Amino acid sequence: MNVRTLTPLDRLLAGLERALETVAGQPEAARPSPARDLAEAELDAAERRHAAGLMRVNHTGEVCAQALYDGQAALARDEATREHLRHAAGEETDHLAWCAERLKELDSRPSLLNPLWYAGSYAIGAAAALAGDPVSLGFVVETERQVEAHLAEHLERLPAQDARSRAVLARMQADEVRHADEAKARGGVDLPFPIPALMRLSSLVMKTVAYRL
Repeated sequence: MNVRTLTPLDRLLAGLERALETVAGQPEAARPSPARDLAEAELDAAERRHAAGLMRVNHTGEVCAQALYDGQAALARDEATREHLRHAAGEETDHLAWCAERLKELDSRPSLLNPLWYAGSYAIGAAAALAGDPVSLGFVVETERQVEAHLAEHLERLPAQDARSRAVLARMQADEVRHADEAKARGGVDLPFPIPALMRLSSLVMKTVAYRL
């Protein structure tokens, strides 16, 4: 049996397909939603808008995560690192699908700027990969640590009775912690100043805009 080696063009076309699926398609989760067995809460109009805004931010965060992992995997130098990134991206696809489902349940929609968030995040991921696998993995560690903190904040800000959204975010948070630990164990290095601070600033901009748009 002949195994065809993917060319750079093959990888580019596959990447474009994944980008379209992420920002315009309906990704399917490999794992069931953590909210599947929980009853829908009774939310007033303001609470529903607030929960939807938070879940839209988290959906956009997962769009960015897909793009970051895709950009890093495309230029990873070691095949084992590439496979690790692809595996993590698969779990992030679950998060994306869960957030999209929850947005529909809240009668809301994803961010209108998701194509822009995807393009910028892909470029950042590719740049991290060009710096070498240890730096790229270190970028994963820092990203996931910041996402973990962001999810903890959202768990506190959600309406107290919104158990379905809370279950989704709690599972996502556990996955992000594991992704960071695995990337660190694979040789991820600490990123130098001011990169972590710039990452936090860009994340703040995204969260502020995506909550509304």
